[in-house]
Parts: sequence; structure tokens; C-alpha cells
Amino acid sequence: MTEPSFGEIRNLIGGRLVPASSGATFENVNPATEAVIGVTADGTKDDMEAAIAAARRAFDAGVWANDPALRARCIRQLHAALVEAREELRKVVIAEAGSPILLTYGVQCNASIDDMLYWADLAERYAYEAPMSDITFMGQPQRRIIRREAVGVVGAITPWNFPLYLNLAKLGPALASGCTVVLKPAPDTPWSATVVGRLVAEKTEIPAGVVNVVASSDHQLGEMLASDPRVDLVTFTGSTATGRRVMEVASRTVKKVFLELGGKSANVILDDADAGAFGAGVFTCTHGGQGCAITTRMLVPRRRYDEALGILEAAFRGAKYGDPTDPGMLQGPQVSKRQQDRVLGYIEKGVQEGARLVTGGGKPAHLPKGFFVEPTLFADVDNRMTIAQEEIFGPVLCVIPYDGDDDAVRIANDSIYGLSGSVASANEDRALAVARRIRTGTLSINGGMWFHVDTPFGGYKQSGIGRENGVAGFEEYLETKVMALPKR
Repeated sequence: MTEPSFGEIRNLIGGRLVPASSGATFENVNPATEAVIGVTADGTKDDMEAAIAAARRAFDAGVWANDPALRARCIRQLHAALVEAREELRKVVIAEAGSPILLTYGVQCNASIDDMLYWADLAERYAYEAPMSDITFMGQPQRRIIRREAVGVVGAITPWNFPLYLNLAKLGPALASGCTVVLKPAPDTPWSATVVGRLVAEKTEIPAGVVNVVASSDHQLGEMLASDPRVDLVTFTGSTATGRRVMEVASRTVKKVFLELGGKSANVILDDADAGAFGAGVFTCTHGGQGCAITTRMLVPRRRYDEALGILEAAFRGAKYGDPTDPGMLQGPQVSKRQQDRVLGYIEKGVQEGARLVTGGGKPAHLPKGFFVEPTLFADVDNRMTIAQEEIFGPVLCVIPYDGDDDAVRIANDSIYGLSGSVASANEDRALAVARRIRTGTLSINGGMWFHVDTPFGGYKQSGIGRENGVAGFEEYLETKVMALPKR
């Protein structure tokens, strides 16, 4: 593997690229090689204070919120800058997140950059103000107007698994709607945010203070965003446990929250499905299983259970994983030693609770460097087991038998989560009937792909609040106002 050569990255505060006020930095490590790839300014509470103040001034005193044409032009400038820096960003995502290069030609880099044009177009074409139907109130005809306005200052807190995509998925609609933003990226993957901050400062006309990026190893800076009364909305993507904390802290100032949280999605294989549907379970290992919408529970009809396990075992034993710069790899490392240990701990817990470890379950002997975990297949899993109920975020598939469609739906819904899922059947109507009974935000039928910038993405239950992407995602960043006048 060729190690990218990076340097030091500064934060963007108030339109200027600056070091941390303390002068401190923190190192970033390549999870595939364990080598240091560079250092990032380690933001402090003073830096976050300055960023929030800059965003507040830019929203209250600037023109950004009231000029959709300016917003569209600036977002297109940012898109052009991102396209120009695409190969740099590709190397960054691979180096800091351990993402397989194959994924960077889709959501991890190319697609997320191209999606910015959707937000630029929506900024211009969205109907921010429209007439409502007339009414009569106490005998007097009334004319009404509904208006949508930017919510204000947005605190955006992003995770490490799809860093560039999620930074842009929050910046795009927030900026298009007229909000100003303070972005706090995960300390594991700060470069996908700080490079974007540099492009904003150097390549666009985005006014000072509209976009602020504060990278920091201090997780308390995220709580500052959630608690500060000058922040009008906090958008967080990450674990459900942290999402609960964000919601709790944000409640003190009754601010809007948008939370995209965990998942334990079920892949329901109906008894008439093609055998190939079983083998697709190996895609659980994509990006080391580090995706919230990955289907990590496979529900298999009991009469085809042995058939499914035979196909799955062969698929998992033959799965290629390793160097994320190799285009043939779909699975790279876990993002950190901490995450590797966490996944291995869940595997140990599964064995302790009685699940049968079919293959995998440890650190691969042929990859002595890097935070890798073997593709891992569990059989004989009871849905009440920890590995079936909690989000592992690793290359681990739990196979659960069921008896009949009603039982499959019951097991699929027996979760605190409701983010995604899939159903496979030779009968499309039957698959749709089952899918309509599963309480999740997105579902794939027979391999259909729902993911796109115009698709509202989010979950039921403890998988979150609100939707990301599409018009619904754009409207998360807007307030609704109604104005009434006597009709003459």
C-alpha cells in the first residue's frame, strides 16, 4: 500500500483557516497500516465559541438567508472545487476511514460530490412562499400565505464511517435552505471536513461565518453545539446512545433536532426466494460492516436453513478483504483499534450467549498490521441475543430461522431500531406485502436500491428523528410561517 503524504490541517472559523487557539494538534492514523497520515488542529471550547458566534452573526446580519440565487451560485462553486479536489478527497477518505477504494467511486466520494448540484438547484426552485386557500373567519373572508424560512444556525455533528458523504449531506441542504453551519466532524476522520473547509475558504464566495469547521478530539464540543441557545438546530448522525444524549442536551433550549441513528436491519428471505439471495448476505461485510443501514440480521425459513448456511459459509470463507486501495476489496479495516476491539467483544459475547460461530470471529493472521476483523458468520441466533439486538458495526452476520411470513415480520420488528431492511421473494406482490408490515424507513425488494440524493432517508423508533436527503431533508432546515390578511 502506498501511504498518502498529508500535512497539517487547520480549522475554518469565521471565514479564516486557523490553528487551534491552544496551538494543539492531534494525529490521524491510517486504520489499514496504523501509520500516522498527518495532524489536525485540535479545537478547543474557545474555538467552538468563536465558530458559533461567527455563524450567528452571519445568519442575523448577513444576506445569506434571504438570497437563494447567491446560495445556489456558491454551492455550485463549492461543487466545482470539490470536483477539482476529487482525487485528493478520495485519498483522504481511504486513508482516514479505511474505506475500500471501490466505494469512493460511489457514495464515499464521487456521488456525494455530484449530489451538491441537487442542493444548488433546489435552493433556486423551491417554493419558499405560496398562497393557501381562502377561508372565512367570523364572517370575514381571509387570505393566507404559507412561508418557509431558514431555521438559523445549524450545529452538525458527523461520524467516521462515511465522513465526506455525511459532511456534504448536511452542508448541502443546510446551506441551500439559507442556514449557517458549525460542523464538528468525528476525531477519527477530521480531514474529510477540514479539506472541505479549505475549499470553502479558498474557492467560493460563501460569506465569512456561513460555514465553520471545528475539528477536535474533545467530544464535549459536540455538547456545546447541542446546548448553546444561539444554535437553532442540531443535526447528528451516529449511535443511538449518543443521539439520546444529544436530544437530552438540546432539550434544555428546546431546539430542533434531526437524528440519524443506529440500525439492526433485517434481510428477510422468503421461502420461495432464489438461492442467490442467501449468498448476498456476505455484503454485510462491506466497509467492514460500518454502515447503519446494512442488513446484519438474515431471517431464513426453517425448511431452507441448512441450504442457506451452506451457501453463506462458502461466501464468507471466500470473501476478499484487506488493503482498501485494492479495487478488488469490498471490506477494509475497522476505523480504529477501539472499534476493532468493540467488534471482537461482540463476537465473544455471541459465543458466550450460545450462538454458533460458523466462520471468522478473530483478527486475520495474514494482516498483522491494521484494524481488521475476519468476515464473521453466526448461526443458531436467537433474536433476543445481544448480537441480534445491538448494533455491532462490524463484518458480522446473524442468521435467524423463522416459521412463516408472520413470524418473519415479528422477528424483523422485534428491535428498538427501524432504519432499513430488505425482502426477497419470487413473488413481488408477496415481498411487497411483507415489506409494508416491517417498521423501517427504507426497504429493498429483491435487490432494489432506494439510496439517492432525492430519497428521504431515516428511521422509525430509536433509529432517529427526521429525514436526510430529498425535499423532506431540505425542509428539516426550514421553519414554517403562516401570514393572514383580510381579503378585500
